Amino acid sequence: MISLCLFNNKGGVGKTTLTCNIAAHFALEKRKRVLLVDCDPQCNTTQLVLTEDATQKLYRQRESRGRTATILDVVRPLQVGDASIDPNIQPVLASANRFGVDLLPGHPRLSIVEDTLSQAWSEAAGGNIGGIRKSNWCAALCDSFEGRYDIVLFDIGPSLGSLNRTVLLGAQYFASPMGADLFSIFGVKNIAEWLTHWLRVYEIGLDLTEREASGSLADFGIKRSPAIKSGFAGYTVQQYITKSKGGVRRPTKAYERLLQDIPSEIANSLGKFLADGITIKAAHLGDVPHMYSLVPLAQSVNAPIRELVASDGLVGSQFKQAESYSKNLTSIAQMLAQNIGLGS
Repeated sequence: MISLCLFNNKGGVGKTTLTCNIAAHFALEKRKRVLLVDCDPQCNTTQLVLTEDATQKLYRQRESRGRTATILDVVRPLQVGDASIDPNIQPVLASANRFGVDLLPGHPRLSIVEDTLSQAWSEAAGGNIGGIRKSNWCAALCDSFEGRYDIVLFDIGPSLGSLNRTVLLGAQYFASPMGADLFSIFGVKNIAEWLTHWLRVYEIGLDLTEREASGSLADFGIKRSPAIKSGFAGYTVQQYITKSKGGVRRPTKAYERLLQDIPSEIANSLGKFLADGITIKAAHLGDVPHMYSLVPLAQSVNAPIRELVASDGLVGSQFKQAESYSKNLTSIAQMLAQNIGLGS
């Protein structure tokens, strides 16, 4: 089973839309067993995949047997002092949505877990095995689903906080959606500095643990070298809107200059985290076309863009836009699958 997180420190780059539509491509087109995990307290993935009625029911339900679980239920034991998660949580099944994926819904209260995970991180840095186990809750979650899915995709917010750190610590790969803007470049630079720092601190903590309690890491299945150290699987660039004259695209010089700079900026910042066998050229997964009104339409009917039809409200030029997006997404998904070793 492969685990992948889509992440950029810059918001507004279409990360959730891309994550959900890639998940749908793998599930519906490639017939993969896909789990989508919403680790963003804003819960945009959950709201996109589930209908409004299902979302309302999910967040208004009372604590009771048979209720739908969320990611908050997975980490709840950590909040009461346990070092392990609840591994028996069952996702919302693919039969309940148009994306064809199982979904572990997010929860707005997940942001409260930041304090717990921040404290656990301090303990882990000092060589405390309990802190290390808590910080590896995401890895434990992936282990609990091993054999059940072909790929697990995590959607996280743009924060460089403790929650996102632990999600990345548990994932094998990450990819970065970007916009054609300066702040997207700053975003990946921030990620590189952040990863470099906390990976160094974490590995010092692992060494201290082994010195104080030899064999404890192996006892709890803690890997000595996090996969994310060489887990950068690539990036996408969201195209900007250009004016046309006589049907000819008129590029904007400032944007075009940024687009030319992105490959070198990626190489300088995230190049050292590239997954084995991936070149900087192969790391460019593709460009995401601007989707105009397709995003709100897809959100309103809780469907991937590739599945939108006339009965959903698709009209006029939207048919061509949806077709163009689907072709681009197929190319991006194929490149991504190749980079992470997700077979056909």
